[in-house]
Amino acid sequence: MRLRECLGAICRAAGLGLALASAGIAPADPARAAGPFAAETIEPAQPTPVIAARLFSHPGPLLVTRAASGTPGWQVTAGGAALGEIGSTWEIAGSVGYSGRPLDVLVAVTPEGLIAGAELVRHNEPILTLGISTADIAAYVGGFRGYDLTRPAVEAVAGEAAPAGGLPDVISRATVTTGVIRDAILRTARTLAAARGLAAGAGGIDRQSFAPHDWAALVADGGLATLSVGLAEAREGLAGSTVPLPAGEGAFLDLWAGIIDPPTVGQNLLGAPLFSRAMAMLRPGDAALMVASRGAQSHRGTAWRQTGQFERIAIVQDGARHVPAEADFLRVDRLAIAGAPELREISVFRLPAGQIDPARPFRVEVTATRPAATGEVAMTVGLDYTLPAQFRLAPATLAAETPLWVSAWEKKRLTVIGVGLMLAVLAAILFLQESFVRRPKLWRWGRMTFLAVTLVWLGWIAGGQLSVVQVVAFLHSLLTGFRWETFLIEPVIFLLWGFVALGLLFWGRGVYCGWLCPFGALQEITNEIAQRLRVPQIEVPFAVQERLWAVKYTLFIAILGLSFYSMEQALILAEVEPFKTAMSMHFLRAWPFVAFVVALLVAGLFIERFYCRYLCPLGAALAIPAKLKLFDWLHRRPQCGRECRLCEQQCTVGAIDPIGRINPNECVLCLRCQMIYHDPATCTVLKRRAARG
Repeated sequence: MRLRECLGAICRAAGLGLALASAGIAPADPARAAGPFAAETIEPAQPTPVIAARLFSHPGPLLVTRAASGTPGWQVTAGGAALGEIGSTWEIAGSVGYSGRPLDVLVAVTPEGLIAGAELVRHNEPILTLGISTADIAAYVGGFRGYDLTRPAVEAVAGEAAPAGGLPDVISRATVTTGVIRDAILRTARTLAAARGLAAGAGGIDRQSFAPHDWAALVADGGLATLSVGLAEAREGLAGSTVPLPAGEGAFLDLWAGIIDPPTVGQNLLGAPLFSRAMAMLRPGDAALMVASRGAQSHRGTAWRQTGQFERIAIVQDGARHVPAEADFLRVDRLAIAGAPELREISVFRLPAGQIDPARPFRVEVTATRPAATGEVAMTVGLDYTLPAQFRLAPATLAAETPLWVSAWEKKRLTVIGVGLMLAVLAAILFLQESFVRRPKLWRWGRMTFLAVTLVWLGWIAGGQLSVVQVVAFLHSLLTGFRWETFLIEPVIFLLWGFVALGLLFWGRGVYCGWLCPFGALQEITNEIAQRLRVPQIEVPFAVQERLWAVKYTLFIAILGLSFYSMEQALILAEVEPFKTAMSMHFLRAWPFVAFVVALLVAGLFIERFYCRYLCPLGAALAIPAKLKLFDWLHRRPQCGRECRLCEQQCTVGAIDPIGRINPNECVLCLRCQMIYHDPATCTVLKRRAARG
């Protein structure tokens, strides 16, 4: 639990920066493209008898029947005998891949709780640009055949086949994509098993059974609990208010609440389409609570539109209070059930797993406040609710599943520690830069050593090369849904993006481009060697360079814009990045890709950081949010650019203009100009001051 709590704190700390930096990958609930609980119009895959025969390894003939209610899926029978259930990961788990587009896998589950088979149906994943084919992904999906949902997971050893009944190992260089697929398959299989009562009943709520009910029957059965507070009682509870309540004996607040996961409750109340949308939003262990009210008091209010929290309402269980958030809210305009009273407000709230147990009693509290001469007065009313026995199943027997991101962090514990130390050293250098640059030898050897570690260990060993593809995927995830869990699947990438995101606010894009980019380090090291071998350096005129800078911004906008039309085409254009060939694949790739990287490195021998200066779309993407940089710790003198242009001539990327200004969009924070600024043996201004006495 400590690991999860620590990583949760890291997530919250890095959240703002990550949003600014635009990084990542995320599967999401399909509804979030149009707001919480809204469903996309993409239809889930439909299993044919031929597909069902493949999934269950049965010669047929098979009958595939759509489930009439409850969790969506298909029942498969052969000669009247049930073979199991098939579900779509897109329909049940809302699986969205690295690309931010729907990812659909059909999963078959047997009555014994085994995954009979899984088949990839739809994906738009960028793993194809890493030399991994759709066939590789399909083979990985097929590796889930025989996995037992009732037993603890047995992980495959990297590079080896999965043990019988175990989970296949994620594919190297496609960790996030295959991790997302694994999560979607297991969530879908477990949801089917729980809803259909497979494996001896696997959940506390009966999400399968359906019986027609009207409003009165639901209230009588306990599916809906009710509370009524009159105006007279409210006037007493809000005594001292400077805003009088309406006169008379009417209703101050009539309140109804109930868990709507059982189809007998939810489907009767909302109707099948809206009920399916609400259930599609839920993650494993979540539940949905409907709250409806009428009267002078609103249970929602309006402040949540600004704060994102419904401060008026809280769900209380065992002394813990859960306040619903806007992201977990579905507004319902009217109910489909017969006999419902006229209601003022109807809300559906997601109850997150681990915070509220829907199978145990809880209380729904609504707080009413009014201004008073001494500030304000408040009155809280509570509605107690217990899920009726007829809507429960036997205790769960499915084996608990360790989240994939937790396993990933545990497996890469030493790598995470190494990256953390590296980032701590860099933070110390940048915060204490004046002490660092006042010692030219320390600056030179310290920087070269850090870049060597960045290239060899971070780039080639730890796989810490960021990419513009992650930026594009993150922006798409904001439209289709965002979940921290899949950002955390790659610990190194998560730590880097978190540090870079915060670094953008403190120092600008240079915190990554100048220190943490393995390919940037490769260019600078090779150019350093070239200069020692007296390879002539080409000085690009500032006017020409200023126009060449526009190329990388154009490339970034082109990749981003093209991704909204065709992610596949955008990924092809993103091959302008040499990172996959040089870092991820260690130059073991088709010769055109290798030749392109070699050409960039050769150009970099004559023009330092040639690729970084003119072509890198990732650098352009980082420069845009870097406009929000809060501090400027690079010192300049009035004489810079007027009496002396030494720093301009020595700048490795030409980020200093002819009048001495540093362009933060192009600066890679190498600190060379700061070393010159403080060196009395180099800085022209300091030399003159020393000569005068």
